[in-house]
Amino acid sequence: MKKTDWPIRWDLLLRYRLIETIALWEGRLTTNHICHSFGIGRQQASKDINTYLRELAPDNLEYDRHLKGYVPSDQFRPVVTHGTVNEYFDLLARQQTLSSTFESLNITLPESTILQVPGRVIEPETMRAVIYATRHGRQLKASYLSLSRPEPVESFLEPHTVVCIGNSWHVRAWCHANREFRDFALHRFVRPPEALRQRAKQSSQQDEDWNREVTMDLVPDQRLSEAQQQIIARDYGMEHGHLHIRTRAALAAYTLSALGITLDSQHPDPLVQQLELVNPDQLGFGSRRERALKAVAGLS
Repeated sequence: MKKTDWPIRWDLLLRYRLIETIALWEGRLTTNHICHSFGIGRQQASKDINTYLRELAPDNLEYDRHLKGYVPSDQFRPVVTHGTVNEYFDLLARQQTLSSTFESLNITLPESTILQVPGRVIEPETMRAVIYATRHGRQLKASYLSLSRPEPVESFLEPHTVVCIGNSWHVRAWCHANREFRDFALHRFVRPPEALRQRAKQSSQQDEDWNREVTMDLVPDQRLSEAQQQIIARDYGMEHGHLHIRTRAALAAYTLSALGITLDSQHPDPLVQQLELVNPDQLGFGSRRERALKAVAGLS
């Protein structure tokens, strides 16, 4: 991409996104939000807000003299964000991480916290090798562990995509030993894999499950009462009691797992389960069903 092809400088785009996110989800934006987050002066922060309003979203914000800050107008429409709560979560998480790393910085947003859960340990050398091979279409020589086969297994992989799922990372790759595309958790490499000079012959274009899209039809757990089902439907913004999620077939099992749904069993308590999948046969797992279950469970 040429420099002139990008309409907004990256640093400005980040500041505009903060402006939009804070205004939408907290209801009041001040120059302090920008000053503390980016280490810039009040004059520059004020200029950023005015430029955002003049060039991107003239009707999005109004200045409230009583609150001494900008508030979203009735005509507010997201232009540099999607307007989803996950964007506010990401902002809080980023600010909290920076503040915990650099204790002298005072950039956390008040009265908020993000629960930090332990993540899998991944060596930087492992991530670098995987990213290099993925980005440049190279083969990887790897030694891999799995819960179903604890002894290390040597294999040659041809990765095409690195995937982050919650607190875990895996790479989607063609496995020479198994002659198929599989998921490999980065924390299960015994040692950093070696990026080879050999070009990968298999790419994402040959990965059938990666290119095949499926639509999961989710409904409230039918064991719940009608009133409870209506609450669950409202929680997820369901239409006519159904939530349709479209994703790659290769990622469907992970998506379901993140929602507390497994492919082979239900939780005995519907108050814990809450959701159920009504079209498992239409996902087309077939003989790959067991492998998908093992991958999500970390067995493979």
